[in-house]
Amino acid sequence: MSSDADAPRCLLSVHAHPDDEASKGAGTVHKYHEQGVRTVLVCCTGGEAGDILNPALDTPEVRERLHDVRMEELALATSIIGYDEVIMLGYRDSGMPDSEHNADPRCFARAPLDEAVGRLVEIIRRERPQVVLTYPDDQSRYPHPDHLRVYEVSMAAIDVAADPAAHPELGEPWQVSKVYWSVWSRRRMEATHHAFLENGLESPFDDEWFSHESQDHRITTSIDVTGLYHVRSEALRAHATQIDPTSPFWFGLPDHVAAGIHPYEDYIRARSLVDSPLPEDDLFAGLG
Repeated sequence: MSSDADAPRCLLSVHAHPDDEASKGAGTVHKYHEQGVRTVLVCCTGGEAGDILNPALDTPEVRERLHDVRMEELALATSIIGYDEVIMLGYRDSGMPDSEHNADPRCFARAPLDEAVGRLVEIIRRERPQVVLTYPDDQSRYPHPDHLRVYEVSMAAIDVAADPAAHPELGEPWQVSKVYWSVWSRRRMEATHHAFLENGLESPFDDEWFSHESQDHRITTSIDVTGLYHVRSEALRAHATQIDPTSPFWFGLPDHVAAGIHPYEDYIRARSLVDSPLPEDDLFAGLG
């Protein structure tokens, strides 16, 4: 089994849908890409169940080729972020519980677990990432079936990928050294809420946003993304069918204000096989 910290550095992110890679960790991935780290995205679904949230693009022509449109948007967004490779895991968007999409046997949430894990194991063994970014164990604020499945499949695949006895046909075993869960900190949301109020604007953060228990005490690692706000903003705008350019949630603040609010992307270190004291400011800390 391999887990060579001296191997070429690779950061692998696992996301549920096109646009998730833009809203979570875009600055982090861009920063490491600029440092020469190989950056790989695994996108588990094609986002087929997503609504067209930009009224300007809610047309019959776009709806007729929505899958292709979303793949084009994903290609543009990932080029802005700096992903070296995008790999589709090959499942359909599961939609929300009790929806038509959720009943589709081709959707990610209904895929046989061993099958989905096997697909990701093959990718992990081929790409040999030292660091994997995925979704957390507690997603009570937004329990989308595909997001829950990302956690389940990715954590299982990391274990199976390291097991020499498991699926030898899928490649040489590889031990991921560090695993991180992406989170939006309460501190970030509160700072954004106050910035709206201080600028005389109506905040999109209502009481519901702050009704869930804070996870900030679990945050172990914060990556400084000062000066990289434009990366996330431009990548989000690339998903033109899914991100309304007039959305107050995403774009309600002037760019110069938004760029200065909590310029960090926060993570929970779920696993580490190397010695790296907490808190951290580098996902590759301890890897030499």
